Amino acid sequence: MKKLYIAACFCLALMNTSCDSFLDKQEDEALTFDKIWNTRENTEKYWRNAMSFLPDDAGDWSYAPWHAATDEAILAWTRDSEKINAGSWNPSNVPYYEMNHYYKGIRECNIFLQNVDRCTDPIATEDMKAMWKAQTHFARAYYYFMMMRIYGPVFLIGDEIMDATASTEALARPRNTWDECVSYVVSEMTALIENPIVTDGWKSDSDKGLATKGACQAVISRLRLYCARDLFNGNQLYASVKNPDGTPLFPLQYDNSKWLEAAKAARVLIDNPLYKLYRGDDNDPYENYFDVLWKTWNSELIWTTGYKGGYNIGVHTAPGAIGGTAYGGCSVTQQQVDAYAMKNGLYPISGYDNDGKPFVNPESGYEDAGLSAWTYPNWLGASAPSGAKMPNMFKDREPRFYVSIFFSGLEWKFGSSKKKISLADGGNSAVSHDRSRAGYLMARFYDHRSNSATNQWGNLTYPTFRLGEIYLNYIESVLECKKRGVIMPADYESKAMECWADLRDRVGLPSIVSVYPNADVDKLIELCRQERRIELAFEGHRYFDTRTWMIAKATDAGPVWGMNVNAKTSGDVTPDEFWERTVVDTRIFKDNFYLYPFSQSEKERNTMLVQNYGW
Repeated sequence: MKKLYIAACFCLALMNTSCDSFLDKQEDEALTFDKIWNTRENTEKYWRNAMSFLPDDAGDWSYAPWHAATDEAILAWTRDSEKINAGSWNPSNVPYYEMNHYYKGIRECNIFLQNVDRCTDPIATEDMKAMWKAQTHFARAYYYFMMMRIYGPVFLIGDEIMDATASTEALARPRNTWDECVSYVVSEMTALIENPIVTDGWKSDSDKGLATKGACQAVISRLRLYCARDLFNGNQLYASVKNPDGTPLFPLQYDNSKWLEAAKAARVLIDNPLYKLYRGDDNDPYENYFDVLWKTWNSELIWTTGYKGGYNIGVHTAPGAIGGTAYGGCSVTQQQVDAYAMKNGLYPISGYDNDGKPFVNPESGYEDAGLSAWTYPNWLGASAPSGAKMPNMFKDREPRFYVSIFFSGLEWKFGSSKKKISLADGGNSAVSHDRSRAGYLMARFYDHRSNSATNQWGNLTYPTFRLGEIYLNYIESVLECKKRGVIMPADYESKAMECWADLRDRVGLPSIVSVYPNADVDKLIELCRQERRIELAFEGHRYFDTRTWMIAKATDAGPVWGMNVNAKTSGDVTPDEFWERTVVDTRIFKDNFYLYPFSQSEKERNTMLVQNYGW
């Protein structure tokens, strides 16, 4: 079989044109459609078009609300997340509305699947067409999954080719239930896992980016986890959401067994020898974690939606003072900063009083106040100026903290250069609207080995699905099974603790059971959620975690804290007044925000479409 080369990033190498624009290039549309299937080249173009609706997780990183509409981050610019945070959205003004996008993608997939066998070009071998079909089935199911995590249950159209120009009556159809939607996605992914044309892993460079059996199983794992959590498991808040015939759209009864299903789905990948937690040759805990992103196509990646240059993701985090193009406006919240453990593995902060003062665990060794000269870790990212006094709150934290969080007064490394940065008002990286609103920058999505000042940004493979997430899916599911008395295979609990120890050992931390030897199952679940928040920070999980756990009213509403970025300075100096916990934003979260609303225009088009709760 002739190899089909999927260049660099799978979804970005695909045609950016829509089906209609492809057809419109021809004089006679009807004739053109017939001609598409005459050649391997044009058939492949149409396939690529159907696949082009896959998300660009890296390119869309600062625009999607999955970071800044959570307690992870706050942006300097007006993005769709601002509407969510302000509570100013409604069905007539839905931010980051993707429903039309994904249904268009589903339509293109259906057109391709119904017509690809018309291609009789001998260059288009049966194996090649079988591969195209399999990948199209993956994309179509994935489009549904992407909508389900935002809207809950949607309407399934099967192989139907919906005509967007049809009458309102022709377009009217009810939502399928959550369980029906889950069954559809899982069955599609399972069929692909059993399909011999879908490979276990990437066999060559030409395969990289294609969906593998592991990618299909990863989708099942994440979906099963969401199914077990409170939002989609006996959620009485949504009990009133019913189709016109009275059918409840959400499961009304809590089902403990869904946790075992989630555990089993994750275990399949954990037992797959193709995937291993990434560790560098030197097993350096800082580089182990940093290079999960930056070591392209590494052993931890299960599926990625992007191999690309680091510009789009790095330019929004790099401080302006380093030169070149750098916007430096993706800021980390104080809540996220406080979430990281100490190097001894203990979490230092358990909550806050009404003034934002933290409740500190004295056994952790954490100091909330004061400045002193202490040794900043020597790794390939940020560094501290010689003899600099730095806040004690950042001292003796775990490696993932230093990899992920950049604070004012440090030196930002870029290639062989470095520059001291001030994020205070008037500082060298607090210019106009390109500034940190909370006094921190994300450092994890910038390749410090490259010199962005000379337009070198490095290359990354965005970890859409990676083994670290699957470990955490499994640990959470096993602990919930234990809490609820669900009978598991004999080795499940021990394997969960082994995975957790492995995940922490990778970043130089002791096992959770050695740090918290007396933790009961409820405490371990709390600690697992904390681990997930840190390990998967800024990878687009936090938004969906807080919502499926149904804790977003506690985490994503009220004051957002940071440092006093209005403290005056000049140049690279960070004044002492900067280091004061300050409210930098106040957010709104209501019960109906757990799921997106369907747009008013969509409701008018589909009169049988029942709106989500509270909208």
